[in-house]
Formats: sequence, C-alpha cells, structure tokens
Amino acid sequence: MIDTVSQPHDGPVPAGYHGRYLSVDLDRGRGVTRPLREDVLRRFLGGSGLGTWLLCQAGHAATDPLAPAAPLVFALSPLVGSPLTTSAKFALVAKSPLTHRINDSLVSSGFALAAKKCGCDALVIQGRAAEPSILVIDDGQVRLQPAGDLWGRTCPETEQALREQFGPEYQAAVIGPAGERLVSYATVSHAGRHAGRGGHGAVLGSKNLKAVLVRGTQRCAWASPGELAELARALAARSLGPATAKYRELGTATNLLVLDRLHALPTRNFQSGSFGDVARLAPESLDGQRSHVRASCVACTIGCEHRYQLRNGGSSAGDHVRVEYENLFALGALCGISDPDTVLHACRQCDDWGLDTISAGGTIAFAMECVERGWLDAPWLRFGSGSALLTALAKIVRRDGLGDALARGSRDLARSLGAKALAIAPQVKGLELPGYEPRAMQTLALGLAVGTRGADHNRSGAAEVDFSEYANRRGLTTAAAARAVESEDRSALLDSLILCRFLRHALDDLHADAARMLRLVTGWDMSPDELRQTARRIITLKKLYNIRAGWTPDEDQLPDRFFDQPLPDDPHACLARDAFTAAVRAYNAARGWTESGLVDPQLCSQLGLLDCGSQ
Repeated sequence: MIDTVSQPHDGPVPAGYHGRYLSVDLDRGRGVTRPLREDVLRRFLGGSGLGTWLLCQAGHAATDPLAPAAPLVFALSPLVGSPLTTSAKFALVAKSPLTHRINDSLVSSGFALAAKKCGCDALVIQGRAAEPSILVIDDGQVRLQPAGDLWGRTCPETEQALREQFGPEYQAAVIGPAGERLVSYATVSHAGRHAGRGGHGAVLGSKNLKAVLVRGTQRCAWASPGELAELARALAARSLGPATAKYRELGTATNLLVLDRLHALPTRNFQSGSFGDVARLAPESLDGQRSHVRASCVACTIGCEHRYQLRNGGSSAGDHVRVEYENLFALGALCGISDPDTVLHACRQCDDWGLDTISAGGTIAFAMECVERGWLDAPWLRFGSGSALLTALAKIVRRDGLGDALARGSRDLARSLGAKALAIAPQVKGLELPGYEPRAMQTLALGLAVGTRGADHNRSGAAEVDFSEYANRRGLTTAAAARAVESEDRSALLDSLILCRFLRHALDDLHADAARMLRLVTGWDMSPDELRQTARRIITLKKLYNIRAGWTPDEDQLPDRFFDQPLPDDPHACLARDAFTAAVRAYNAARGWTESGLVDPQLCSQLGLLDCGSQ
C-alpha cells in the first residue's frame, strides 16, 4: 500500500468536481490528495486545460520526459459521468519523448468514468517504481502491485489478464511492448482506444508502470439535474442527425476518397497528393469484401467506430480491427501500400503493441524514401511492399537493428542523415504530419506549423477553414490566420470540457451551448466570451510550457519539401514561403504574442496566468 495523506480543502467545491487531485510519487511510495481551488477549475475547466495547469505546477519543463521526475497527468472534466453524450473522456498530459514539447492526448473510455468515481479530478504520477508494476487506485486508496508476469504482453492480453485478476469493476489504462521498450510514439490504451500521439506510453513505461487500474464509488452532484437530463436527451437526438451521418455510415475513413480526389491525400512520403489504388482501401470497398461491425465509445450516441474482419479471422468481434482514416493514410497511401489485408494487419499490430499509427507510418514512409534516394542502406524497405511494412513495425517494437532508429521517429532519423533528409522528414517539432497534404490545405499547413503539440490536425481544426468561404485552400493569406486561431481555440475548449469534436456539428453555437452545459453541471454562470478567454488562456499556457522547455521560433515551420514547389499532380497547389512567413506573424499577432511567438508578462497578467508555475 502506498501511504496516502489528504490536504484540507478550505474553499467551495463546485458541482461536477471533487475539488482535488491525487499526486503519486513512486520513488517515495507516497500519495497526496491535494485541493483544487474553484478559480483554477473555472479558468482551466478540465481535460487538456486542467492537465496543462497541473503539468506546469509540477514543474520540470526542462527535464528529460523519460526521467523519473517528469510528471504524467491524467485529467478528467466536470462533464465526466454526466448524461451528456460523448463526455466519457480523459486527457493525458506530459512532456513528449518524441517532441520534447507539451503533449496532450484524449481517450474515450470507461476508464474516465471509473477514475472520476475515485474521488479526484486528476492524477499526477512522478517517480519510478522499483520493478514492473501496476498502480491501483481503489476509491482513493493507492497501492502498487508487481506486474512482472504482464511485462511483454500486448495491450489486449494485458487488459484481459487484469480483468481476470481484478474483476470487471476495475478499468485499466495499459501499455504494450512498445511502451515498455520506450518507443518514442508508444500509446496508452484502454478497450481498443488509445492516447495515441507523442509517446505517453513510453512515459508510463519509463516509470515501470504496465497499467493504471481504477475503481471507485464516489459521485459528483449536478447543479441542475432535471434540466441537465433534458439537455442530454435533446443533444443525443441532435447527435443522431444528418450532421454526423457520414461518421455513423462509414466512420472517419469516409474522407479517404474525398481527400484523394482533392489531391490532399499524402502518398509515398508526401511526394504526391493522390494514390492511384486508393479505392482498394476505401470503406466503400471494404464493406463488400468482409464482415463489418459498428461500435460506439462509452456514453456516445454518434457511433463512428467501424471494425472490419481480418482475412484469417472468424466472425467474432475479436477478429475485427478498428479502421480510421489516419490508419489507412499512414499505413497505406503514405507507404504506397494498397493491399487491404496488409494494412488491416498493420493496424492490428499497432493496436496490439501500442504504437501510434501516424508516427509509425510516417517514420517508415520517410525511411522508404531515404532508401529510394540512396541515403539509407536497407534495400528491403521499399514503397509498396507489404512485407516491408510489417517487418519494420516488428523491428520498431523490438528495437531491433534499423528498428531502433525508427523507434525514435522521423526527425531523429533525419538528423542522423543530414540536412537533405530533414528537408523531407514529415514532421513538425518532431511529431509526424497527419493525413493532409499541406500544399493542398494551406490554412491547415499554418495550423500544423504553429501548434504547441507539433503537426496535429485535431488541436488545430484549421482544416475546416480551408473548406469554408473564409479561405482559399491553395493560397495562404494573412487573413486566414485569425480564422486558424479561432478554430484552434474551439478545439482547446472541446478538449478541456472534454467533448468529442464530432459533436460540434450538432451544436448551434459551441460557446453558448458549452456555457449552458457548464451552468447545469457546475452552477457557474459563464458567458460565451468567458469561455473564449478560457480557450485563449489554455493555448497560451501550453506555449509558456514549451518556452520553458526550450522552444525557439524556428520550430514553427514546415519541412522544406512543401515550399515553393507545386504538387506534381496539382500544379495549382504551391505553398509560398513568403506568404507562409507572413501568416505565422499574423497568427502570433492574433494571439497577442510577439512577432517571434514569445509571450510577454502583460498578456500573462491579462489572462490570469501569473500563478501557473515557474522554472
């Protein structure tokens, strides 16, 4: 048992919160339940916002992310456990071993519901267990148990073993072999869902933790339970409307053919924007070739998860693999592979071993082009080879030969090969690019470059701007920068509430609707403008963390490949460096930062960030 003490809470606790977080020091074998002030909760809400605040309070921005002192934060939100659809989510926040910058990942799962019942709004883990262990939190009581018999097992195997040992009331967040071996883009997984990007699995593995198990009985009250139930019913009905129909019918992979047609589907390490054999991977084709089941996240009415049968499998759910757009892009088109069986098996390997599919596919595709150019001696690793993809994934998770270099990501590999390789490495701040060609979606190109997490489409949201009347997706202007800021702020709000971003399509006005949700859950009378300021505060705090971690202005940049040369299959898609540089300046100005992207003390004062930790 870990000795756990509780510090007194001397202020009011709003409904929807427990008003405290649990801090666990594995080195000392000690846990402390610490109070969370109401003003902190109101300024940062939960999820990514509260997790960022706790990360800054813990300090260590300059510490190696795999060092024992480096904190890992599990953060919940006031909406977790409420009847509101898509609200069963938690955030993981830490310094990324892949980027050495802030990283926040979100997961929908029953783990969030069980963790909220433990009586805390967040969990902060520091230190390193003396042996491979499981951290068990049972209604606020904390203990470590040996996990040597689980070390080396896949994510599903680990979860099954824990269910058999502890029973179904416990929910587990686990790592696979990739996290144990500190692969820089290893995931933390629960029930087939993953905190996928940036390597949180490696952070947990560096602490000698195979899993975090939670169970509890403590519930939060709601400020207006009757009205909240009415809103939940109305929102659930709206979530089943036409705004989310495409996700129910085909899932996120529905975008594959559309983006290919727009020359925005990155192919062969971003050498092209379209893939000739893409139809073989599209869900429209997969539907006719194999059995297909649809599922939902816990407490979700949208139901966007689509699972397709593996060829060598039977008809049970365990023989199906979850298919997402980013998986098909990264393990398919980006590597020049069109065989659906190979791509589905690669998806299964990543899920089982705990590997981020985007970074795994991006790093392998980059290495394939380096081999093609004669910069890397690995003739077996070539575009279009399914066996090469599956071999590379196995080598990565074993840290075997070339796999050891691939396990550190494309930026690290490129640095070992020189400037010419860095020019084509598909990364920003070390995070591999998602499945959107920057030359064909230029507002998103800006969002990928300036994002505090690195190249991430979910934190930016600027793809929506590219397909709106406010921008020309093939021509970046400074006017688009303000729209990119707005979309990034909306994402920060959703990620702190926490709600699924697909739900935004069912909302009339995100800020007004979010203010109403928070009033019914917490009792706060928040205005839409206060929530806009909240999102701005959260983004700026992430930036402050990165500055403390060593950020420099030249990090807000895309690889040279994307500048001043059009796409081979779309000559009108050309990203001009001068226009991009001007847009970055406009983005910084819209944020109230300096021209180079620094944050001055006056802005910190205006946003209420003066108590957010120091280094």
